[in-house]
Amino acid sequence: MSRYKVTVDGAGMVGGTTAQRLAERDYCDVVLLDVVEGLPQGKALDIQQAGPVEGYDSILLGANDYQQTAGSAVVVITSGSPRKPGMSRDDLLQVNARIVREVTRSVVAGSPDAVLVVVSNPLDAMVTLAHHVSGFPKQRVVGMAGVLDSARYRAFVAGELGVSVEDVHAMVLGGHGDQMVPLPRLTNVAGIPLPELLPEDRIRAIVERTRQGGAEIVQLLKTGSAFSAPSAAAAEMVDAILLDKKRVLPCAAYLEGEYGISGIFMGVPCVLGGGGVERVLEIGLSEAERGELEASAEAVRELWAATQAADAKAVSG
Repeated sequence: MSRYKVTVDGAGMVGGTTAQRLAERDYCDVVLLDVVEGLPQGKALDIQQAGPVEGYDSILLGANDYQQTAGSAVVVITSGSPRKPGMSRDDLLQVNARIVREVTRSVVAGSPDAVLVVVSNPLDAMVTLAHHVSGFPKQRVVGMAGVLDSARYRAFVAGELGVSVEDVHAMVLGGHGDQMVPLPRLTNVAGIPLPELLPEDRIRAIVERTRQGGAEIVQLLKTGSAFSAPSAAAAEMVDAILLDKKRVLPCAAYLEGEYGISGIFMGVPCVLGGGGVERVLEIGLSEAERGELEASAEAVRELWAATQAADAKAVSG
């Protein structure tokens, strides 16, 4: 039985660590792709050489062109430029839209049946762009954000209570930004509702820290951004797809009326399996929660509109 092939586009910290996590699963071979000559080859070789110690037989291949990616079952897109000093949001959107457009166009040519898992930022806009460029059905394009945001939220809850993260069950919805929507009312610790375990002010503090989770790490690192948790989240999504696990995970999925929202990708509970996003689950929200979700959706719409303008400029230019 042949192994699955997974392409990880972008050999930076997120991409390289994602490739390592997937190799350690030992059910797929990984193509690590990057435009920087030598970078993906070096990281792939390093990960390959850890196999005898860690006990995996996954084959790693580093590449600078898309020929080696043909026939991938899943493509994880992590490539993109970080925001640099003096760079406006529109500048960043134009740069990353150009990158994601080119990557998507190139990988789908050789892997027309793949599921695309988009990690590149700004996430909600880049996954929408990948969907437009690929022409794939909505089920086979999905964004990684909710799994990461929920992991951060769960870690903060577990730390506050002094309990195992395994017993904290929670979900964060909405866009991957300051207006994401954690749901304390539906958060539980081994079945015990969070509001019964923590006072409201501590819950509010955890929610706010979750919303600033990525920025907190950037501020601490000073010269980089998070990669361990994002790569773990991406690998969990690949597991759900390739192993057809039917996991219920918060993912950026294309909405067509669910939660009263249409025409954008945004974080909602999804059944993730062999077909990609097999279902979007609609859960009952309070009036306040629904208002927060709509506010988050509006922020995503504005971001997508700005991305379309930046992408048009990049294409025409």
